Amino acid sequence: MKMESVEPAKTSIQVIERMVALLDALATYADPVSLKELSKVSGLHPSTAHRILNDMVVTRFVDRVEPGTYRLGMRLLELGNVVKSRLSVREAALDFMRALHKKTQQTINLSVRQGDEIVYIDRAFSERSGMQVVRAIGGRGPLHLTSTGKLFLSVDEPKAIRAYATRTGLAGHNKNSITDLARLERELSLVRARGYARDNEELELGVRCMAAGIHDDSGKLVAGLSISAPADRLQEEWLEDLVTTASQISATLGYTPVR
Repeated sequence: MKMESVEPAKTSIQVIERMVALLDALATYADPVSLKELSKVSGLHPSTAHRILNDMVVTRFVDRVEPGTYRLGMRLLELGNVVKSRLSVREAALDFMRALHKKTQQTINLSVRQGDEIVYIDRAFSERSGMQVVRAIGGRGPLHLTSTGKLFLSVDEPKAIRAYATRTGLAGHNKNSITDLARLERELSLVRARGYARDNEELELGVRCMAAGIHDDSGKLVAGLSISAPADRLQEEWLEDLVTTASQISATLGYTPVR
């Protein structure tokens, strides 16, 4: 009786493994592929490959273009879109944020753009960070005074940046704040060249931040990941970890960098 309960499960897993092998083989070709080629690449006997492919054609995981040739089916795209719609930036970022916080022991912020401000949507922080100013989840900050805000401004067209400056008046919070358009444009040029942004006590005295962008599968900048720390405690070696972590979150969202 024990063997009867185990054998069907083993057989089912074997079929799934063979299906995956065929899907992986199909994914390596841009054009429709012959049964002979798929059998060779997947390592399956032609009769086995043919039987499984027929089943996947019925379920629309595979399309039969003409007798003996196959390509990936639209069902995969449909399921992929369902997964994409359910995956939020917060869900994708949370574990990565915790790991970065554990390494730096500083506040890690996840922010998105809403109009002329950024909004903090998640945070990993320690009570021992020593920071006097902690922006709560749901808190907001001006684009031109925050590291993540500068990331978003840096991808805007020059006309849109000038319009932002006109609307907001580039109001400052302290002596370090960027309050004129020419200086902001120079700062944004640096952000584009470097691929990351900084806030050098421009929003709050005594607090410095650096941010890297998070992109979705279309390449759109959808969020910023930043490290906030007391001004005298921010370490440059954290920058590489920050950029790497933002890239990992982007990859989870399906982003592939253009090479």
